[in-house]
Amino acid sequence: MLSESITSKDAPYLSDAVGKGDRQPEAALLKTKALQNAILNSANFSIIATDQSGVIQLFNVGAERMLGYRAVDVVNRINPSDLHEPREVLARAHALSLEFGCTIAPGFEALAFKASRGIEDTYELTCICADGSCFPAIISITALRDDEGEIIGYLLIASHNSVRKRVELELNNATAVAEQANLAKSEFLSNMSHELRTPLNAILGFAQLIGSGSPSPTVPQQRSLDQILKAGWYLLELINEILDLTLIESGKLSLSLEPISLAEVMRECQAMSEPQATRRGIQVSFPQLDIPHLVRADRTRVKQILINLLSNAIKYNRVGGTVHVDCTTSMPGRIRISIRDTGEGLTAGQIAQLFQPFNRLGQEARAEEGTGIGLVVSKRLVELMGGCIDVESTVGVGSMFWIELNQTVERHVAIVQREAASILQRQGTSAAALRTLLYVEDNPANLMLVEDIVGRRPDIRLLSARDGPGGIEMARALLPDVILMDINLPGMSGVEALRILRKDPVTAQIPVVALSANAGPRDMSKGLEAGFVHYLTKPIKVAELLNTLDAAFKSVDERSAAA
Repeated sequence: MLSESITSKDAPYLSDAVGKGDRQPEAALLKTKALQNAILNSANFSIIATDQSGVIQLFNVGAERMLGYRAVDVVNRINPSDLHEPREVLARAHALSLEFGCTIAPGFEALAFKASRGIEDTYELTCICADGSCFPAIISITALRDDEGEIIGYLLIASHNSVRKRVELELNNATAVAEQANLAKSEFLSNMSHELRTPLNAILGFAQLIGSGSPSPTVPQQRSLDQILKAGWYLLELINEILDLTLIESGKLSLSLEPISLAEVMRECQAMSEPQATRRGIQVSFPQLDIPHLVRADRTRVKQILINLLSNAIKYNRVGGTVHVDCTTSMPGRIRISIRDTGEGLTAGQIAQLFQPFNRLGQEARAEEGTGIGLVVSKRLVELMGGCIDVESTVGVGSMFWIELNQTVERHVAIVQREAASILQRQGTSAAALRTLLYVEDNPANLMLVEDIVGRRPDIRLLSARDGPGGIEMARALLPDVILMDINLPGMSGVEALRILRKDPVTAQIPVVALSANAGPRDMSKGLEAGFVHYLTKPIKVAELLNTLDAAFKSVDERSAAA
């Protein structure tokens, strides 16, 4: 056995190992010596050999330099497990015991167990140096066997792992910083969206009220109101697009994938796009679908994508042009919806840049509004739903955008409420019973707007509170039929107030509708999970608000009748 570190002075002993009567050529001997010396004298690798019981028999120069021990101090004295952090050796023994279903002692047996069974083994442990310092190491251990295959010892080769550990730490720190930056960006955009929506709610809400009030606005006044509403709704659209893009990029956009009927979705898109087409003199044709064409997708997002493509086809069409919508089975299990226009068409260079954020392909100088975000959002939404989007175009002829979605044969599991007629047609106010609505809102402009809206409904009596605690007390004392609750309230959020109302048997059954400027999909999902029966977003859509309140009042009647 070798009891010291091997150096070049040991070369004679290596040559003596070759039998006198069977000498190899001198060149082969030199190569053998060079190879062994290179391995044993390597300063970059710690090479340790043990006997079959684990006692160190060889400790090379690299081991001396790496660990700070002299070979003479460790050979025939200790085993390699004595050079490792004891808790890590114990943890390795425990993990191997669970893996192999037997008890493995926390010493050299834990290091050599796999190697003793012929299993290739490389592990990471902390090495403890002679001066008490530590460093992470990667260690490879191999069983040494004689000609009969019996284990006569073990060879351990270790390398310093601090560089990789430092890189991993830096990478983890960079990832954490990036995640914090993403979180900060999402928080900023969420707050920005709320702050922008709050004044926009008052602008659009009061403009709608003035436009539908009595006496009717004069022609110049109506023209001004139309411009206010057009600019306001466009600003809201921009806010929504930027927020959507940010949520998608941060991976926080949630989708509700379920079977939906494309026939129903396209009927709604047709109704929504016809006014724009009529104003521009564009003829739009939709297919008459005899079958529902069920796809697995998010209903709201499919409508958003189709409306965006239809809007572009109308906006960038020629005067008196056409838009043709079609729905076909492109391949087994896939449905293709195509939208063909008769516009100017796109060059190959424009198509290559089409789905880049904020790239309007040179349309900035035209009067058409846009940011270049809509197509980017549409592409990423389609891909999140497992579909794809593409375009075919000929300059001077027109373009055809199409999306493909996954077909499904599942039946509908949810009944979606539809608007069948206007509010006055749906409910005659003269015969209706008086309803009580409590609105919890701290913003005076928002409160005034809802007061004016509800003021047109003589069947609804409005109560108001300026904060969560005040709303809770009024709910307990007056028992309103329905509560309309803002989310961002001073001191106590609307969600907290809802929890308190739900825990109190007196108010637990009162339907609570959220009305908030927090309009992200995640905000809405959290609100519905918290227990709001509906989640409305600001700016207020007057018809949507009244329809939602009517639905909540109806649920109260049905529950009373059942009781």
